[in-house]
Amino acid sequence: MPTIDLAPAPRPLALPDGRPAAAAWSLDPTVKHLNHGSFGAVPLVAQREQDRQRRLMEASPVQWFPALPAKIAAARGTLAGFLGVAVDDLALVPNASAGASVAYNSLPARPGGEVLVTDHGYGAVTMGAERLARRWGGTLRTAHVPLDADEDTAYACVTAAMGEATGLVVIDHITSATARWMPVGRIAAEARRRGIPVLVDGAHVPGLAADPLAGVDCDIWVGNLHKFGCAPRGTAALVARTALRDSLFPLIDSWGARDPFPHRFDIQGTVDATSYLAASTALDFVGDTWGWDAARTYMGELADYAERIVAGAFSELTGEDCRVDVGMPVGALRLVRLPAPLAATHPEADALRDRVARELGVAAAFTSFGGVGYLRLSTHVYNTAADFEYFAEHCVPALGAWSRNDSHGGHR
Repeated sequence: MPTIDLAPAPRPLALPDGRPAAAAWSLDPTVKHLNHGSFGAVPLVAQREQDRQRRLMEASPVQWFPALPAKIAAARGTLAGFLGVAVDDLALVPNASAGASVAYNSLPARPGGEVLVTDHGYGAVTMGAERLARRWGGTLRTAHVPLDADEDTAYACVTAAMGEATGLVVIDHITSATARWMPVGRIAAEARRRGIPVLVDGAHVPGLAADPLAGVDCDIWVGNLHKFGCAPRGTAALVARTALRDSLFPLIDSWGARDPFPHRFDIQGTVDATSYLAASTALDFVGDTWGWDAARTYMGELADYAERIVAGAFSELTGEDCRVDVGMPVGALRLVRLPAPLAATHPEADALRDRVARELGVAAAFTSFGGVGYLRLSTHVYNTAADFEYFAEHCVPALGAWSRNDSHGGHR
C-alpha cells in the first residue's frame, strides 16, 4: 500500500488583504466544495471580465462579431504562453471532449483500422473513439492498465496493444476516474516510431503542470482551461503540431473554413466566445495572487493531508485499509476506496454524488474502476484542511451506514 505523508495540514491560503482565498470566488458557503476537478470554479474577477465582454457584445452585435476573430486570436496568444506552446499551434474549443470530437471528425479515414484506448479513459471520449472505429469499419481495442501500474508498466501495457491495424491511439494525460498520470510522452514517441497518430486527452492538466506539453510529441493534445486553470467554463485548448493539423476543422462550418489552422477555429459565427476572452483574467489572478508554482504546491500538500485523514476515517470505520495504490498519482487529485458496495458502477457513482450533495451538503466526486467504488478527492487554492476534516467527521460515518444498508438490500 502507498505511504501516506504524515506532514501537518498546510496553512490555508489568503488574499493580499487577509481574507480567505475562497472570498475571491462566488461558491455557496453553505456547501463544502470538494470537487474542483469536475467543473472547476471561476473567480469573481474573471466572472466580471466575462460579464464586461458580454455587455460589449450585446451593446453592438454588428460591430462585435466581425471584430471577434481578432480578439480570439489575441486570446490564443496569451493562453499559448501559459501552456508553453506556439500560438499558431493552438486552437480554442469549448472543452476537451469537443477537441477530441474535432479529431474524430477530421482525421483521414483508416478503413478497417483499430482505435486504441485504455480502460482508464473518459467515458465520453471513449464513446467517440468507438463511433470512429465503427465509421472506419474497424474495432475499438482497450488496453488494460492496472491502477497501481508504474510508468514502465503503464507504458508496456499500452504499447503492447499497438498493432498493424492501429489507426489511432487515444490516451489520457491525467485520468479522470482513477486520478493518475499516464506516460504519454513515452507512449507518443513509440506510436510515432510506428507511424500511428496519437490523441492525448489532457482535460485536467492545464494548471496542474507547469509545462504541460514538454516532452509530449503527439499529433493532437486537448486540455480544459476551465478546470484547474479556473477559466470561465467552455474554454479549452487544442494543440496540434504535426501535419495532421491541416486536416482539423471546427465542429461548426463557418466563413473561416478556407483559413489555415488554427485561424479557422477563430471564426464560429454567433457563438458566445466571451469565455475565451476572459480566460487569461482567471489565469493571471491565480498567478499574480499566489503564483502558479505555489498554488500547485499548496494543492498537493492539501491533497496529501486530505487523503490521509479521509482514508484513515474510512479505514477506522471499516477495519480495512482504504488507501489506494495509484501508480502515478496526481498532486491535486487522489483516490480513497469506498466501503463496498458503494459506487461499484458509473451510474451508481453518479447517484452517490447526487445523494451526498442533497443530504450531506457536500459537492464531491465518486468514481468506479474495475467494479470498485472510490471517492476522488480534489483540491484547489480556495480549499482548506477544514473542508476535508468536515468530510472525515460528518460524511464518512454516513457513507458507512449507507454501505451497510445497501449491502443488505436497503434503498438509496
